[in-house]
Amino acid sequence: MGDLAFRIRGAYLESCNCDAICPCRMVGNVKGGRSTHGVCFGLLTWRIDDGWIGDVDVAGLCVALVFRYDDDEPGSPWTLTLHIDDRAAEDQHAALERLFLDGLGGPHTAKLPWIRKARNLVGVESSGFVVQSGAISVGDEIRLRASQRVETDAPIACGIPGYDHPGRELYADELSLAGLELSGNCAFASDFDYVSA
Repeated sequence: MGDLAFRIRGAYLESCNCDAICPCRMVGNVKGGRSTHGVCFGLLTWRIDDGWIGDVDVAGLCVALVFRYDDDEPGSPWTLTLHIDDRAAEDQHAALERLFLDGLGGPHTAKLPWIRKARNLVGVESSGFVVQSGAISVGDEIRLRASQRVETDAPIACGIPGYDHPGRELYADELSLAGLELSGNCAFASDFDYVSA
């Protein structure tokens, strides 16, 4: 299938098991490196405030990615489960799945780590989302809440929403991934604007 024109933008919130400031971030103009513990796992979320993929309107929907990778595994492939908003109609679900798993040739999306590297896709699920200020839940077992900002004078950016979209480094109040509970680890909030070439 060929690439589709697209543009989606909105709010981005993530957390992983790394210490804050996450060593993957760009701090000032210095790009990051290895994860804190060598094995990284967490949750990436996107709230699409405005957007379309081909002729499909996807505004108002959410997407999340539960992931894990090992820095020392050759190529550090990502193991992931993609969650798509259960309010999405069939065409919206299909369009979001294509964008978030294939990148659709976008100059930024095609370079996302789970798209450009080898990966192990556990599955694609249709899940309910509840979004509040600084918090998101996905289904019954996935929750992220982050309210405390990390004090720093340096600008912080993350490659997933894009280094041109600096944001706020946070401490996670709660990261719950199907029974695994963390707090005090890193989190990050920003906006995103993914657009086709």
